[in-house]
Amino acid sequence: MDQPVQIDGSELEGGGQILRIALTMSVLKNKPIQVFNIRAGRSRPGLLEQHLKGVELMKDLSNAYVKGATLNSTIIDFHPKILQGGRYRAPVKTAGSITLLLQVALPCCLFAKEVSELELHGGTNTEMAPQIDYTTEIFKPNLEKFGATFDFDLVRRGYFPKGGGKVLINVTPVKNLKPVTLLNQGQIDKIYGWSFVAGVLPLKMANVMADAAKNTLQCLTNNIKIECYKEDHDIAPNNESGIILVAETDTGCILGSSALVKRGEQSEFTGKKAADSLLKSIRQGGCVDEFCQDQLIIFMALADGNSRIKVGEVTLHTKTAIHIIEKLDESCKFKIVSDGISNIIECIKKS
Repeated sequence: MDQPVQIDGSELEGGGQILRIALTMSVLKNKPIQVFNIRAGRSRPGLLEQHLKGVELMKDLSNAYVKGATLNSTIIDFHPKILQGGRYRAPVKTAGSITLLLQVALPCCLFAKEVSELELHGGTNTEMAPQIDYTTEIFKPNLEKFGATFDFDLVRRGYFPKGGGKVLINVTPVKNLKPVTLLNQGQIDKIYGWSFVAGVLPLKMANVMADAAKNTLQCLTNNIKIECYKEDHDIAPNNESGIILVAETDTGCILGSSALVKRGEQSEFTGKKAADSLLKSIRQGGCVDEFCQDQLIIFMALADGNSRIKVGEVTLHTKTAIHIIEKLDESCKFKIVSDGISNIIECIKKS
């Protein structure tokens, strides 16, 4: 076997993102890797249930040889073989994030030999990860600018701590990805979103969140519509409450934010927190928000040509994605140019 590329999981973000990006690039570039110090920057280092299922999913997708893929392991060897499509299942038994499972698998599925059908279990709306609604309403349309997409079916929502969510993902492969240039945020055209409660929580909580968000964002536009609703008990039987916000501009930019009500937190605070996050992204002049920018880095690297995207503050997750991608793909180089309070991230493809 070829000597694996060494990836230090304690660098930069120091969490699961390093493992996810490394696995994805390993499969796409057919390069063996060894990831050590896995999640060294977290209070519970090593592979948790959701990370282990991500490794197993990528093993199945690429028929890889894997060593060290056990719970709490801090080092794995991963040697991919042939990237293939087909039907795969990742049954996370905890509330581990379904959207993070999708993050690791989606780029590979887009370049697989056939259509991929993923059955993902775990948490759909959890802290420290994009809510499934953010992924479908904000990330997905930004991905489509590259000429790729995915279909999804939300079967059941899963919340912390029980999980139990189920999402079906269908991905049709593409021949190539288009480079993108997103440099002009433009003017806010409209803001919309969803404020929800589930389980036994009262609808009033959703209304309070929505009102707080509207009051915070009305300085941008009067065209704000936030739907308040209670989840169907058959789809979401457990307690949860949260909000997802989307802003569209007249130049086609789509930015967003989301938040879940934490224990002991007032609904009004949650709604304002989500709105403040969106307001910050917009005022920094970015064409994508702070939670989407790092997710697009890998598609910039995979596109046929140079891409340029204007963002606000460059996040640690974005810097981490760039670092790992450059380590595993010598065909691209990233450059960040400051433009006052905003930054332009450029991916330059070597000829």
